[in-house]
Amino acid sequence: MSTVRGVFRRRRSTPQVSVVVPAYDVAEYLPACLDSLLGQTLRELEVVVVDDGATDDSGAIADGYADRDPRVRVVHIDNRGLGAARNEGIRHARGEYLGFCDADDLMTPRALELLVALARETDAPLVTGNVVRLEGDRRPGLPWMNRLHAERGPLTTIADLPELLGDVFAWNKLFRRDFWDDAGLSWPERIRYEDQPTTTDAYLRAGRIGVTPDVVYHWRVRHDGSSITQQRATVADLTDRWTTKRMALTSVEEYGVAGVTEVFRDRVLPGDMGQYFVNIPDCSDEWWDLLVTGVREFWGPQRSLTGSTLPPAQRLIGWLVEEDRRADASLVSSYARSLGGPLPRVALDDGSVRVDVPGLDPATVAPEAMRLRDHEA
Repeated sequence: MSTVRGVFRRRRSTPQVSVVVPAYDVAEYLPACLDSLLGQTLRELEVVVVDDGATDDSGAIADGYADRDPRVRVVHIDNRGLGAARNEGIRHARGEYLGFCDADDLMTPRALELLVALARETDAPLVTGNVVRLEGDRRPGLPWMNRLHAERGPLTTIADLPELLGDVFAWNKLFRRDFWDDAGLSWPERIRYEDQPTTTDAYLRAGRIGVTPDVVYHWRVRHDGSSITQQRATVADLTDRWTTKRMALTSVEEYGVAGVTEVFRDRVLPGDMGQYFVNIPDCSDEWWDLLVTGVREFWGPQRSLTGSTLPPAQRLIGWLVEEDRRADASLVSSYARSLGGPLPRVALDDGSVRVDVPGLDPATVAPEAMRLRDHEA
């Protein structure tokens, strides 16, 4: 059940853009988020805030904005999670283009103007822009996002740039609403990491994709960010991660382009594994078994993580996980964390270079799991 608050008085019956903002216990951040949206240079927009059963003042704050600005509408629902809140917001959105913003983040002032202009220029049903982190007064960029959004012409396809599948964020994009509906897109509900399956499907079905190097979004680093790491050490979190990876991989395989599938397996799917490998020294037996099962499902034995684009230490840990060598994986994870930098290197008689970990006998490890590539040596 939902209730709606907000009155719309517009010169246009259909706004250019609808931005859906799920809000759950974000009273500290929501005003800045809404200010960033209402301050957009593109004025013909609506902001649909979905109060997802918040227990703080988030709903009341949103209602206050709706009372003051006719572009804001608030939908109050019982708590159902991020995916369901986004889906509820979509049902109320009326814009020609559909966007999303998390309530603790900010859009840059010209974000919607730039994205709409790109969509018009390219006639693309999906457009995406660059992102920076929001860390107090700092705005550090993300090197991998800079690479994906490097200026190479505004229009691409997934077949031309399959690595773009790694830009899984919901909120640095605009989707043409008729494309969203015709493709049958929605966000998975009651599961973490819901962005990846849906953005993957959108990329694969869009055909033309508009890409801009312009920064359109500031992704906030929360003060309680350490809790995210703690969540990754839970079985529930890892279960959801494998589930959403499986959903995305199924879509890529059904797309049926071998080169896209290969890049997806080697460059996209492994990208977040390092965030899990750091938990190995303190993990439970159940979590370890789930980690081994998932790594073997996606990358072994025919397609090992040693062939991925992970950094050397993570490739080594990944191989040890594939082999179910928990003690050695824990050893490497702890040692790498203590160094805070690259593993030491040893030059071999054949001219190659491998990493070195005290206490790990290289004779017991597949050479490809320890060997550095030419650009890493």
